[in-house]
Amino acid sequence: MKIEFEQQIIEFHVAYGPRKKMSIQMDPTGLITVKAPNGISDERVMSAVKQHGKRILEQLDAIAKTREAPKSKEYQDKGKFLHLGKYHFLHELIETKDLNEEELKRELKKFYFSSCKKIVQERMKIYQKQLKVKPKTMDIVESRTKWGSCSSDKHLTFNYRLAMAPMEVIDYVIIHELCHLTHMNHDRSFWRRVGSVMPDYKEKEEFLARYGQAMTL
Repeated sequence: MKIEFEQQIIEFHVAYGPRKKMSIQMDPTGLITVKAPNGISDERVMSAVKQHGKRILEQLDAIAKTREAPKSKEYQDKGKFLHLGKYHFLHELIETKDLNEEELKRELKKFYFSSCKKIVQERMKIYQKQLKVKPKTMDIVESRTKWGSCSSDKHLTFNYRLAMAPMEVIDYVIIHELCHLTHMNHDRSFWRRVGSVMPDYKEKEEFLARYGQAMTL
């Protein structure tokens, strides 16, 4: 679900269950989950989120700021950048000859987009078979707060910065979004499905929460 608050869009998942009260939770990546009683109307859920809209936007803004690019990146041959969980010299990732700083930044971002798309396409084939699901479309995007997303019309997106993460972390995000094709909410069934393919998924979540700030340009 999503609502508009102070000219900004707040997206959130709803987990229904046998509970009496509603609660709103946000994980370290900015993913918002509303835990709601069974049978509650969409209007009441959206009203609850709106009621806490200001606080939610403040928290999302704080998360986004922690991921802003550090000022100390060195765009030169000996500058180091992450790819698949390891640091590489810039000249090992892209051609650097005769390029100025802005051109190097642009070429490096192109490299990450291309690398992420190739990796996600290859790894998705493996997990689609295991999970017996298939998305309609998949895109690589730039996002400040999300590593991946799944829309109600089965459109998946993945953050290009995932190319900086270790392969097993990329796998986790792919599995997470593929599981949303059958479980849109973060309920027990969803996490059981994720865990059936990747039992140690919580370690991957913790990695993204702890080291996501370093995975940037």
